[in-house]
Amino acid sequence: MERIIKQATNKGDLVLDFFAGSGTTGYVSNYLQRQFILVEQLDDTISLMLNRFKGEEFVYCELAKANQQFVDNIEQATSTEELATIWEQIQETGFLSWKANPKEIDANAEDFTALAIEDQKRFLIECLDKNLLYVPYSEIDNAEFGISENDKKINNQFYQTK
Repeated sequence: MERIIKQATNKGDLVLDFFAGSGTTGYVSNYLQRQFILVEQLDDTISLMLNRFKGEEFVYCELAKANQQFVDNIEQATSTEELATIWEQIQETGFLSWKANPKEIDANAEDFTALAIEDQKRFLIECLDKNLLYVPYSEIDNAEFGISENDKKINNQFYQTK
Protein backbone atom coordinates (compact mmCIF):
# COMPACT_ATOMS: atom_id res chain seq x y z
CA MET A 1 0.00 0.00 0.00
CA GLU A 2 2.83 2.35 0.87
CA ARG A 3 4.39 2.03 -2.58
CA ILE A 4 1.06 2.67 -4.33
CA ILE A 5 0.18 5.71 -2.20
CA LYS A 6 3.68 7.20 -2.61
CA GLN A 7 3.53 6.71 -6.36
CA ALA A 8 0.01 8.07 -6.86
CA THR A 9 -0.10 10.96 -4.36
CA ASN A 10 1.88 13.74 -2.73
CA LYS A 11 2.03 14.86 0.91
CA GLY A 12 -1.22 16.56 1.85
CA ASP A 13 -3.26 14.85 -0.91
CA LEU A 14 -6.56 13.18 -0.12
CA VAL A 15 -6.80 9.38 -0.40
CA LEU A 16 -10.25 7.77 -0.57
CA ASP A 17 -10.94 4.10 0.16
CA PHE A 18 -14.58 3.06 -0.33
CA PHE A 19 -13.95 -0.46 0.98
CA ALA A 20 -11.76 0.33 3.97
CA GLY A 21 -11.79 -3.03 5.72
CA SER A 22 -9.39 -2.82 8.65
CA GLY A 23 -8.15 0.63 7.55
CA THR A 24 -4.76 -0.20 6.05
CA THR A 25 -5.07 2.47 3.35
CA GLY A 26 -5.88 5.14 5.92
CA TYR A 27 -3.17 3.97 8.28
CA VAL A 28 -0.51 4.12 5.55
CA SER A 29 -1.89 7.43 4.23
CA ASN A 30 -1.62 8.95 7.68
CA TYR A 31 1.95 7.65 8.06
CA LEU A 32 2.81 9.22 4.67
CA GLN A 33 1.20 12.54 5.68
CA ARG A 34 -1.80 12.24 3.35
CA GLN A 35 -5.34 13.03 4.34
CA PHE A 36 -7.76 10.13 3.99
CA ILE A 37 -11.41 9.19 3.95
CA LEU A 38 -12.34 5.61 4.73
CA VAL A 39 -15.78 4.18 4.06
CA GLU A 40 -16.92 0.93 5.64
CA GLN A 41 -20.31 -0.66 6.18
CA LEU A 42 -19.68 -3.74 8.33
CA ASP A 43 -19.89 -3.05 12.08
CA ASP A 44 -17.32 -5.71 13.05
CA THR A 45 -14.84 -4.32 10.55
CA ILE A 46 -15.47 -0.75 11.73
CA SER A 47 -14.62 -1.86 15.28
CA LEU A 48 -11.31 -3.29 14.04
CA MET A 49 -10.57 -0.07 12.19
CA LEU A 50 -11.39 2.14 15.19
CA ASN A 51 -9.12 0.05 17.40
CA ARG A 52 -6.34 0.40 14.85
CA PHE A 53 -6.59 4.21 15.00
CA LYS A 54 -6.68 4.50 18.81
CA GLY A 55 -4.44 7.35 19.87
CA GLU A 56 -4.56 8.92 16.41
CA GLU A 57 -6.48 12.12 15.72
CA PHE A 58 -9.33 11.56 13.26
CA VAL A 59 -12.98 12.35 12.70
CA TYR A 60 -15.39 9.41 12.78
CA CYS A 61 -18.85 9.81 11.26
CA GLU A 62 -21.76 7.47 10.69
CA LEU A 63 -24.54 7.84 8.19
CA ALA A 64 -27.86 8.83 9.74
CA LYS A 65 -30.18 5.87 9.52
CA ALA A 66 -33.60 6.15 7.94
CA ASN A 67 -35.03 2.82 6.73
CA GLN A 68 -31.85 1.05 7.84
CA GLN A 69 -33.12 1.28 11.42
CA PHE A 70 -36.15 -0.75 10.37
CA VAL A 71 -33.91 -3.31 8.63
CA ASP A 72 -31.88 -3.65 11.84
CA ASN A 73 -35.05 -4.09 13.92
CA ILE A 74 -36.49 -6.63 11.48
CA GLU A 75 -33.30 -8.68 11.51
CA GLN A 76 -33.27 -8.74 15.33
CA ALA A 77 -36.95 -9.66 15.68
CA THR A 78 -37.74 -13.14 16.97
CA SER A 79 -41.51 -13.33 16.56
CA THR A 80 -44.35 -12.51 14.20
CA GLU A 81 -45.76 -10.18 16.87
CA GLU A 82 -42.54 -8.12 16.91
CA LEU A 83 -42.60 -7.95 13.11
CA ALA A 84 -46.23 -6.79 13.18
CA THR A 85 -45.26 -3.94 15.51
CA ILE A 86 -42.36 -3.01 13.23
CA TRP A 87 -44.73 -3.04 10.23
CA GLU A 88 -46.98 -0.54 12.04
CA GLN A 89 -43.95 1.70 12.72
CA ILE A 90 -42.85 1.45 9.09
CA GLN A 91 -46.28 2.62 7.95
CA GLU A 92 -46.13 5.58 10.36
CA THR A 93 -42.60 6.86 9.79
CA GLY A 94 -40.82 4.67 7.23
CA PHE A 95 -40.36 5.02 3.50
CA LEU A 96 -42.08 2.29 1.53
CA SER A 97 -41.09 0.98 -1.85
CA TRP A 98 -43.40 2.10 -4.63
CA LYS A 99 -44.23 -1.61 -5.06
CA ALA A 100 -45.64 -1.96 -1.52
CA ASN A 101 -49.36 -1.36 -1.00
CA PRO A 102 -50.05 -1.24 2.76
CA LYS A 103 -53.81 -1.79 2.39
CA GLU A 104 -53.26 -4.90 0.28
CA ILE A 105 -50.63 -6.19 2.70
CA ASP A 106 -52.91 -5.65 5.70
CA ALA A 107 -55.78 -7.37 3.87
CA ASN A 108 -53.56 -10.43 3.45
CA ALA A 109 -52.18 -10.52 7.00
CA GLU A 110 -53.14 -14.19 7.40
CA ASP A 111 -50.91 -15.12 4.46
CA PHE A 112 -48.07 -13.20 6.08
CA THR A 113 -48.42 -14.95 9.45
CA ALA A 114 -48.43 -18.32 7.68
CA LEU A 115 -44.91 -17.66 6.38
CA ALA A 116 -41.80 -18.83 8.22
CA ILE A 117 -40.26 -16.01 10.29
CA GLU A 118 -37.27 -15.66 7.92
CA ASP A 119 -39.67 -15.23 4.98
CA GLN A 120 -41.66 -12.65 6.98
CA LYS A 121 -38.45 -10.72 7.58
CA ARG A 122 -37.48 -10.86 3.89
CA PHE A 123 -40.95 -9.66 2.89
CA LEU A 124 -40.88 -6.65 5.24
CA ILE A 125 -37.39 -5.67 4.11
CA GLU A 126 -38.59 -5.86 0.49
CA CYS A 127 -41.36 -3.40 1.36
CA LEU A 128 -38.80 -0.73 2.27
CA ASP A 129 -37.42 1.86 -0.14
CA LYS A 130 -33.73 0.92 -0.32
CA ASN A 131 -32.84 4.39 -1.62
CA LEU A 132 -33.69 5.72 1.82
CA LEU A 133 -31.78 3.33 4.05
CA TYR A 134 -29.78 6.37 5.12
CA VAL A 135 -30.62 10.07 5.14
CA PRO A 136 -29.47 11.77 1.91
CA TYR A 137 -27.39 14.93 2.31
CA SER A 138 -30.07 16.83 0.39
CA GLU A 139 -32.54 16.04 3.20
CA ILE A 140 -30.54 16.92 6.31
CA ASP A 141 -32.57 20.10 6.87
CA ASN A 142 -35.83 18.11 6.80
CA ALA A 143 -37.07 18.06 10.42
CA GLU A 144 -38.58 14.62 9.83
CA PHE A 145 -35.09 13.08 10.06
CA GLY A 146 -34.10 14.81 13.29
CA ILE A 147 -30.55 15.68 12.22
CA SER A 148 -28.87 17.74 14.94
CA GLU A 149 -27.50 21.22 14.24
CA ASN A 150 -24.00 19.95 15.07
CA ASP A 151 -24.30 17.11 12.53
CA LYS A 152 -25.56 19.57 9.92
CA LYS A 153 -22.56 21.81 10.64
CA ILE A 154 -20.12 18.90 10.20
CA ASN A 155 -21.77 17.89 6.92
CA ASN A 156 -21.69 21.45 5.60
CA GLN A 157 -18.01 21.78 6.55
CA PHE A 158 -17.23 18.51 4.78
CA TYR A 159 -19.04 19.59 1.62
CA GLN A 160 -17.74 23.16 2.04
CA THR A 161 -21.21 24.71 1.86
CA LYS A 162 -23.03 27.39 3.84
